[in-house]
Amino acid sequence: MPAPRTPATGEIPGDGAGPEPDRPVTDIEYRGSQHVVGSQHVVPATGTPPVTRTVVLDQPLAAPSATHRVEVRRISIAAGLPAGLHVHNCPVFGNIETGSVVYQIDGRPESVLTPGDTFYEPEGTRIARFDAQDDGVTFLAYFLLGAGQTVELEFPDT
Repeated sequence: MPAPRTPATGEIPGDGAGPEPDRPVTDIEYRGSQHVVGSQHVVPATGTPPVTRTVVLDQPLAAPSATHRVEVRRISIAAGLPAGLHVHNCPVFGNIETGSVVYQIDGRPESVLTPGDTFYEPEGTRIARFDAQDDGVTFLAYFLLGAGQTVELEFPDT
């Protein structure tokens, strides 16, 4: 069986050390066979885990760096509007809330991201497309910033 893939990063290796991408980790796997809330022992309905945790993106960073803070922005782009070629001064992670977008790192194949999909824009990498489709797009973007750093966005001519 091939390793899982994400639109932004391609293949994700499964080393067996933890949960595999797109495979829920149940509360029983996380805590053991008992689940206690306050002083009460909770027994979930048969076949229904009380909590699941699913890895949706496990992305190594291009270069180790000290992250001092994470700025999270909810960004909406109107229907049919292209973001244009751009470059971020820090790593950016995101997930689509509503709508859809054509996403492409320069020199790589494009993909369409829809609600629930995640993406990664490496620091200093040319993002060729982040184009809202006919339904527009709203997404959360997580900017990993160093001490004293602010979010900067560059729009190169070519």
